[in-house]
Amino acid sequence: QVRLQESGPGLVKPSQTLSLTCTVSGVSITTNYYSWTWIRQSSGKALEWFGYIHYNGNTYYSPSFNGRTSISRDTSKNQFTLQLSSVTPEDTALYYCAAAKSLHDIVVGTPEYWGQGTQVTVSP
Repeated sequence: QVRLQESGPGLVKPSQTLSLTCTVSGVSITTNYYSWTWIRQSSGKALEWFGYIHYNGNTYYSPSFNGRTSISRDTSKNQFTLQLSSVTPEDTALYYCAAAKSLHDIVVGTPEYWGQGTQVTVSP
């Protein structure tokens, strides 16, 4: 069974870099099947996707975040990480990591597997 678990700080100060880690079990992140992605849900807003890291290590980012996003991985730990720089209070949201079969699934918000989500608040 594929499981994903987010971890990271719940509170970040404005202008800092947010770093979240997703630990995956049940499948290797290098398996030729899934793309590994980060998505968030802000209060009153639609789901927003940051980008993904493919099983081969290639990355693709949503242009919506103007270059503030970086996704990397540690294959020895079966983890992948989101870094979001220059955060503001508008980045306060519930952050999810997920596994998807295609970019289309990511964009429309239908990845196959999701973590439970972690709340991040940006405040002084």
